[in-house]
Amino acid sequence: MTRRRALRVTAIGSAVVAVIAVVVVAVLAVTLIRRPLPDRGGEVSMPGLSGEARVIRDDRGVPQIYADNAEDLFRVQGYVSAQDRFFEMDLRRHITAGRLSELVGEDEDALTADKLIRTLGWRQVAEEEFTKATESTKAYLEAYAAGVNEYIEGRSKSELNVTYTILERSHDLADIEPWTPVDSLAWIKAMAWDLRSNYGEELQRAQAINTVRNAERVEQLFPDYPYEEHPPIIEGEAADGNQAGSGAQANPGKGNKNNNQNNEQNENPDEEQGTSPEGTPTPDPSATGTPSSSATVENASLVQQSTVLSSDAAQQALSAATNALDGLPDVLGGSSEGNGSNSWVVAGDLTESGLPLLANDPHLGVSAPGIWTQVGLHCNTVSEACPFDVSGYTFAGLPGVVIGHNARISWGLTNLGPDVSDFFLENVNGESYLVDGNSQPLETRPETIKVAGGDPVTINVRSTKHGPLISDVLTDVAKAGQTSPVPGEKILRGSTYAVALSWTALSPGTSMEAILGLNVAQDFESFRKAVQKLDAPAQSVIYADVDGNIGYQAPGRVPLRGKGDPQAKVPADGTWPQIGWDSRYDWTGFVKKRDLPWVENPRSGYIVAANQAVTGPDGTAQLTSDWDYGFRSQRIQKLIEGARADHPITMEDMREVQNDTYNAIAEMLVPTLLELATTTDEFTQSGVELLEGWDYMQPTDSAAAAYFNTVWAKLLDLTFADELPEGFRADGGDRWFQVVSMLMDDPKDEWWDDGRTDAVVESRDEVLRRALTQARLELTQRLGKDPDKWRWGKLHRVTLEQTPLGGEGLPSLLRELVNQGPYEAPGGSSIVNAFSWDASAGDFSVTAAPSMRMIVDMSNLDNSRWVNQSGVSGHPLDKHYDDQVGAWLKGEDFAWPFTADAVKAASDQEQTFKPES
Repeated sequence: MTRRRALRVTAIGSAVVAVIAVVVVAVLAVTLIRRPLPDRGGEVSMPGLSGEARVIRDDRGVPQIYADNAEDLFRVQGYVSAQDRFFEMDLRRHITAGRLSELVGEDEDALTADKLIRTLGWRQVAEEEFTKATESTKAYLEAYAAGVNEYIEGRSKSELNVTYTILERSHDLADIEPWTPVDSLAWIKAMAWDLRSNYGEELQRAQAINTVRNAERVEQLFPDYPYEEHPPIIEGEAADGNQAGSGAQANPGKGNKNNNQNNEQNENPDEEQGTSPEGTPTPDPSATGTPSSSATVENASLVQQSTVLSSDAAQQALSAATNALDGLPDVLGGSSEGNGSNSWVVAGDLTESGLPLLANDPHLGVSAPGIWTQVGLHCNTVSEACPFDVSGYTFAGLPGVVIGHNARISWGLTNLGPDVSDFFLENVNGESYLVDGNSQPLETRPETIKVAGGDPVTINVRSTKHGPLISDVLTDVAKAGQTSPVPGEKILRGSTYAVALSWTALSPGTSMEAILGLNVAQDFESFRKAVQKLDAPAQSVIYADVDGNIGYQAPGRVPLRGKGDPQAKVPADGTWPQIGWDSRYDWTGFVKKRDLPWVENPRSGYIVAANQAVTGPDGTAQLTSDWDYGFRSQRIQKLIEGARADHPITMEDMREVQNDTYNAIAEMLVPTLLELATTTDEFTQSGVELLEGWDYMQPTDSAAAAYFNTVWAKLLDLTFADELPEGFRADGGDRWFQVVSMLMDDPKDEWWDDGRTDAVVESRDEVLRRALTQARLELTQRLGKDPDKWRWGKLHRVTLEQTPLGGEGLPSLLRELVNQGPYEAPGGSSIVNAFSWDASAGDFSVTAAPSMRMIVDMSNLDNSRWVNQSGVSGHPLDKHYDDQVGAWLKGEDFAWPFTADAVKAASDQEQTFKPES
């Protein structure tokens, strides 16, 4: 699938662009820009408070909130969130409710996003989650919402954010609605969406079979995980045998993709893993892998799955689904290359202090403001009634702390990436679809989308038992498949194909409970209990505590799949779109919580979780077949081992690892490139000379990095672009590292041949030579003739872009107001300092990056360090809008005061909240 385009909503129709250009000068007037800047000092009278509360901010505006009552804490957190970032919160709730067009007006991208999100029903799921939440969770969500509403009540839109002022120059905006608890919970659906694992790979496989016409060659593009070279998170037997499920059925790894443990896994109903809530496929406990009698009669004429997927009808439906998904806003960075994270924790036996150090830097999309905001929540007296004393990173609009530490434990998150979504190719005839030879009615509901300044748009959402038909989102999808029913199936004559999405997050979950539970966890047992509620998005969670323990837990609601048709050429394991009309492909339950991997105090003395495989081939549960290939995790392990061999590990060592820019694929390719350079012209050789003696590091001033990455992009294009279908490009990330590494061993593999050349069959060496030459020519045009003057940072740049006003097509003065950059960036794709870029995009712009960095010192929490991508504020021209960008780019960080004395010492501004008399 192509890299999803970032949401570039113009918010302004072409008819009013000229008007905007005229008024933008007035909008930029100091009075209008400064009107919404919050007053972060003084005294606030707040209804609903039970006692006095304080907010102490440091010189970067980070709020530390103190109160006697837990609900007061969250009420004030809501107020502070609205002070700093209400427009961002309002934008997010419009996105997650499928109401973006109400905010930005007539815009094709916004309308496509609204259609898809209405089809998925995020808002309805969030409403169900709230009704099922615990009483304490409801109370905290309601208190947070009350605080938000206290801030926005009585303030005009122009007093809340200058973006409203600009948008209203284009079209009338509706009155701002009060914030609700469901608005907070709906954002968790957006988090889960952007971290939903391998849906891109699933569609890519299906689309590639239409052009490659060979399933084995397609699988070359999705290699097995290299367990021998890149160890998983939990390697070997855990210390004291405490890896979860050590006696359970072994997972045979990717070689056996049918994770059909359902008979054993579903034996314990207390673990709630054998249930299928509304919105996910319902398991049939009586299913034995044999379809119904009517389906058996027709079974002989069912087409092999690979043949079905390669038919024109199926490809049109899959393409429609792909295009619809591409229309979603990149709320966290989408499926662009680089989404992932680094986290690791080192035990006290290896550190200078004698207690653990924990580091985390999630890799997400870049934006202004950044995805995270920082906060501290402190009960003046910690007790059972008021248990919070926690600090870290959260999302504006969400109560609590998502990543951080309390007084006893710390935790970090990386994307686990389990396969929690499947596409089902459905055979639809009118308002019915086929199941085992029988016709079933589609579920339907109308959805009306309001458009600011335009007419409302009504869509008809249709669903099968597998989920909503996302291929319906595009208006031309009705034409897909009309001429190509399934060959040999008389019963299906006149039917068409559609694509349904099964996704675990389309049923109510407990992720908010998990976040609040982590905030108050006191030891590894309570940590695990909280983490296991983090069902979507499923994350790898690392742990450290003040007693010296370190650990790891993998959570998530992970589906178990049926056996499928044993005669099919493509397995029923979720790596390819599944056959919807054969119940043997349905989900049969979920992996039990007891079989989700965990470890405490491993013998190695450290844990690295950087999106690589969690366990080896003998793990207790197959979570996915599409892991990150472990280049970052392996590098982190190597650096930890190198540091421990030399000296006890320090905070500075942890920081150096976070800023490491070593390129693993460069070390593998460069020796061959240097050999081949001797057969190229002198002009090309003058560029290749940069690679001689290169240390494979990629700081911004590296000429070698500029040349190598250009060669890498050319190599991928020459090797793969001729055969890959539209929408499937070699983006150059970790999977392509592994693909090319394996192809290098076979210089005459068919992939090396570039079908765009006439009567020439290229070998590996010819492709590499051409890449060297073409890269030299391109950089001569981009950066000048002298290779010594090339700089990686001149190519590799990052812009923090605001939605919706920062996109192309808007007045430059406006964009300069809300955007930050472009800045030169170090690192690259699948590098520890992961300023990732898309090698297929034609430029080197950063698509994802470390969204924040933190290092927690369990020996002295006040010695911990942190830095955010931008700043805590969402107001352009606020001094805290971008006051952390410079340090973030340089790999620097700031003091992270936690104890009351340290927070007071770092105080720059204080605000007091008192109950309304």
